[in-house]
Amino acid sequence: MSSELIGAVKDRRVLYVALLLHDIAKGRPEDHSTAGARIARKLCPRLGLDERETDLVAWLVEDHLVMSMTAQQRDISDRKTILDFAERVRTIDRLNLLMILTVCDIRAVGPGVWNGWKGQLLRTLYLETEPTLTGGFTRSTRAERLAASRRRLAERLEDWNTAEREAYLDLHYPNYFLTTPLDEQLRHAAFIREAASGEPLATRVRTDSFQGITEIMVLAPDHPRLLSMLAGACAGAGANIVGAQVFTMSDGRALDVLMLNREFAEDADEMRRGERISGYIRALLHGKDTRKRLISEQRTKRQPTAFSIRPSVSIDNELSNQFTVVEVEGLDRPGLLSDVTRAMADLNLDIRSAHISTYGEKVVDVFYVTDLLGTKITSESRTGRITSWLTHVFENPGSEPQTAGILCGERAYGLARP
Repeated sequence: MSSELIGAVKDRRVLYVALLLHDIAKGRPEDHSTAGARIARKLCPRLGLDERETDLVAWLVEDHLVMSMTAQQRDISDRKTILDFAERVRTIDRLNLLMILTVCDIRAVGPGVWNGWKGQLLRTLYLETEPTLTGGFTRSTRAERLAASRRRLAERLEDWNTAEREAYLDLHYPNYFLTTPLDEQLRHAAFIREAASGEPLATRVRTDSFQGITEIMVLAPDHPRLLSMLAGACAGAGANIVGAQVFTMSDGRALDVLMLNREFAEDADEMRRGERISGYIRALLHGKDTRKRLISEQRTKRQPTAFSIRPSVSIDNELSNQFTVVEVEGLDRPGLLSDVTRAMADLNLDIRSAHISTYGEKVVDVFYVTDLLGTKITSESRTGRITSWLTHVFENPGSEPQTAGILCGERAYGLARP
């Protein structure tokens, strides 16, 4: 999409200068976006830009991370997310410039950083925001894009009979079609079709040597603790989760896709490792093993890290009209996602969507949650307890809940046969 937008950009000079300056303040102790905008305001007049162009460059530099963060760390199916983003962008011209800058910034980081999933999220965010900024005009409506995505998938499932194809399309909610690249949809469809007549739990492993990841797809009955247990199985194998996609289907099952850091150079070795992790997942969900035992073995092997990042937990009820948004940030480590999601389950939080991001040694995970009754978390005492406990989890790996009102211990998942 950015290659299409570049032809309509009028402020080419603004775009080029913003690309040159967007990371100019990296390495400074303060936020590099804010410091970079200040530098841009001084440099742009010296480069021949007028006041309007200088203001636009400074805005692009200051907000150059906003679009990627919104796409990857926020629920873009939530209307409040789109309205907040549109309010920050304000015009379609600024949206076009920010889209191009964002794509260039991500692709320039290094090999394997850009992928189809990130591209699809950015396209969806752009197309959801466009009508808000143009008074209703858009290249295509949400309904048209949803219908087109369903149609493209249906056309590629040519070896399926009509009834089977329609039944499968009805399994997924609209957000799945709008945020998932077609190639991934096809892989998911083949996996789910193969698992349809088998066990209630199914897994599949795929390696990607170019991106340096191993992907594990898991199909299982949905459950508030599902993500926590999957993360626990990965942690028990010493695997570090660098990304996760969580999809709930209309039949009560969940499709979770975990992206793990690669450990071995050879695909055959990495596939065996992936199958071993899948075995841990099956053992945990069938009640044949415990998360605590698996992770305790790995914690004794951990080496001290040379990095120190102070953990931060924020709880926001303004980012969504339906959900409380919990954002955790701190030093990444094996088992962290498992510890955080288990703590949330122990705090009686129901995770509706999760947005997992890793930046080197730093992790930024965002969860859209409700209480067990499906309502926001508004009590100050409860939000304070959540904040303090999640901070404690970052600083004390494997610690058990001690706060009053928090449920302790393992719970059976319910897949074991009678």
